[in-house]
Amino acid sequence: MKYGICNLSIVPLRAEAVDSSELVTQVLYGELFKVLESRKKWSRIRLAFDGYEAWIDNKQFLFIEEDNYKHLSKQTPVVSEDLVDMVTTKDKQILSIVLGSSLNGLDFLNHDFEGSSVQENFAKENLINTALLYLNTPYLWGGKTPFGIDCSGFTQMVYKINGYPLKRDASQQVEQGEALSFIEESEPGDLAFFDNPEGDITHVGIIMKDNYIIHAHGKVRIDRLDHTGIFNMQTNLHTHKLRVIKRII
Repeated sequence: MKYGICNLSIVPLRAEAVDSSELVTQVLYGELFKVLESRKKWSRIRLAFDGYEAWIDNKQFLFIEEDNYKHLSKQTPVVSEDLVDMVTTKDKQILSIVLGSSLNGLDFLNHDFEGSSVQENFAKENLINTALLYLNTPYLWGGKTPFGIDCSGFTQMVYKINGYPLKRDASQQVEQGEALSFIEESEPGDLAFFDNPEGDITHVGIIMKDNYIIHAHGKVRIDRLDHTGIFNMQTNLHTHKLRVIKRII
């Protein structure tokens, strides 16, 4: 088994081993992974954080030894907490990183970082504060950053920054936590899931107080939430049909 670490800011993971393939998620600076299959130009990897599998360009990460992977994996996660920050490489070059980047590998990579970081589990109430940092971020299928994010990438990153792991896709996240019977039982920070006409979970958002929800739909936005689903106050239409509310923490 081979192992790797992302030494760049935002690296695409693709469904197939070609640059024109669908973007399925992103690897942020410092993230660790196992290399499941290695080809001349591409590798199929499994992310340590959420187990997601996809293809990465071999030029966009570093292979590392198993001992280093295990050592870094055992550390308490440390992530950056500003929208954009920077690290300095051993060659004194500047590398930009984004909110939620992993910082445990700084010493291993011989990089310097002087920005703000977090390494603790915050109270549930802080989830909304973090979510608001992403407000107006454009929707991007497979995105996980303040420059482009999808609905489940948004919920995953908000929870990650606060010290709580979520799976990558909405259809996976819905399997986590405890189901609530009514909206009235929900608290700010709980997750609301929505399905399509076939019954597949296709959307997720974070519940706020007073029956509001923050979610990624076109952009990260705030809408109303009722027993039917998400109500867009600009169009006066329901955009998503509520399936279930889950309490993760």
